[in-house]
Amino acid sequence: MNKHRHFAEAPLPGFDADFSVIPAKKPVEKQHFHSHRARLRERFMKGGPVGMPDYELLELLLFRAIARRDVKPLAKRLLAEFGDFNRVISASPARLTAVQGVGDAVVQELKIVEAAAQRLGQARVLGRDVISSWSDLMQYCKTVMAHRETEQFRVLYLDRKNVLIADEAQGAGTVDHVPVYPREVVKRALELNATALVLVHNHPSGNPDPSDEDITMTNTIVAAATPLGVVVHDHIVIGKERDASFRNLGLL
Repeated sequence: MNKHRHFAEAPLPGFDADFSVIPAKKPVEKQHFHSHRARLRERFMKGGPVGMPDYELLELLLFRAIARRDVKPLAKRLLAEFGDFNRVISASPARLTAVQGVGDAVVQELKIVEAAAQRLGQARVLGRDVISSWSDLMQYCKTVMAHRETEQFRVLYLDRKNVLIADEAQGAGTVDHVPVYPREVVKRALELNATALVLVHNHPSGNPDPSDEDITMTNTIVAAATPLGVVVHDHIVIGKERDASFRNLGLL
């Protein structure tokens, strides 16, 4: 008696038992971060930044620099290193690249955002009466200088109507010193036909209280400017959380 034996054949790779093609599946991880990015962008477009924690705003920036990876861990590493969103975008390229996962593309995106914030703040005060727009002026100075890791000295040049005609960085220094040349400050005022100045510099330590060197330097500029009819309205020292005004402190 003949016996027929049936042998089950194993399906070929990529095919089902009846030799139909098995649809390819997307990796779970890829599906996850793509949908996360879409949801985060949708939330931002609908509600803006209100209610979004700093790490999510950073994620939105990092999406552009890093296309195919979950960037939440990197956003949280940056915040752990620098403290908050403002300090991240204000950090120097050298310090940023020291953080694991940060390359040139990430640094570029962060520096573009920093530059845009500074340009927007400057546009709100340039060409305006600084006395009537003092709060905008202070906000601009804080945006530009509060989170710097080294000292910077800026001079705001005003015309006879106290309209801001130029905002110039005169020097950058170390964590606790910046060289200032009073003659150059006054010379530039004459070149611009400025009749008044507001001096601004930052203290990276966070404490805006004027030092003895700050007071001496300010008095030297006042002494050089006064005979030429140029008035020093104020000298503002920017700290991380607060600022100090020489005029309010009775130092001018």
